[in-house]
Amino acid sequence: MENFINEYFIDPIWSHSGYNIVNTLAYAVIAVVAVYAIYGLIHKKIKINEKFVCAVLCFVLLGSTLRVVTDSVYNGVFKPVTPVHQWVLESGIYDYGYLTVSPGIYIVTAAIFLASMFILYRIKKLELLGYVGLALWIPHFLLLVPFMGYWIYAIPVLILAAIPTYIAFRYFRDKILTGIVAGHSLDGAATFFAIEIFPGLTGIHYSEQHVFSGAIGILSGNFFVFYLVKIAVAFAAAYFLMKEDMKVDERNFIALVLMIIGFAPGIRDVLRMMVGA
Repeated sequence: MENFINEYFIDPIWSHSGYNIVNTLAYAVIAVVAVYAIYGLIHKKIKINEKFVCAVLCFVLLGSTLRVVTDSVYNGVFKPVTPVHQWVLESGIYDYGYLTVSPGIYIVTAAIFLASMFILYRIKKLELLGYVGLALWIPHFLLLVPFMGYWIYAIPVLILAAIPTYIAFRYFRDKILTGIVAGHSLDGAATFFAIEIFPGLTGIHYSEQHVFSGAIGILSGNFFVFYLVKIAVAFAAAYFLMKEDMKVDERNFIALVLMIIGFAPGIRDVLRMMVGA
């Protein structure tokens, strides 16, 4: 059993080999259970509306940025350009480890979010949840700013993500459903550009570490197909939620989970590309 855990769960983290079919399925099951548990915990106490969705996405920003800080430290991009940067390097807080890469970073971010939500709910200040997320995110984003020598390459990625997002908003006329398409369009666009275009422009190479997305790119021969598949699946999911007869809070929560699945890796990939980590 120990060898099994090491082979499929521990070693892939330290060897940077990414995901395999075993840990992918295991993490998926854990994620589904966690999602249902969180929904059961909050849906009777908190209204899952646009404001709540935006608040959660602020914490997604935080988690993705935390991961990129770790990437930049590990790859040597992160330099002691200020005393704060020097302290970060010496502290070892963002060194590569179980809690600073996937799946640990998701657990850490979720714990910070749930703790923030619980405290604010208890003191009846839940409307500040998004601001807390932003307050935690901004310092980490500022840590990366000095190293964003490749920021210009974020523009084509954002354009590729914006086109299907605009079409989705025109069709669904719903910001939350549009958010599903936006998140997955960003993820697909960032993956395509980082793997197919970015290396030729900068000499920095990236690879896809997720099992299913990697298979799509390899089998099709180009990750532009992955970008198109992500858009198609996101539109289909949003359309299903629009047509399905369910409670608004339940629909919005499912849409939020789908957004997170897209935005979390998409934001990370864009930021990582901007710093060349």
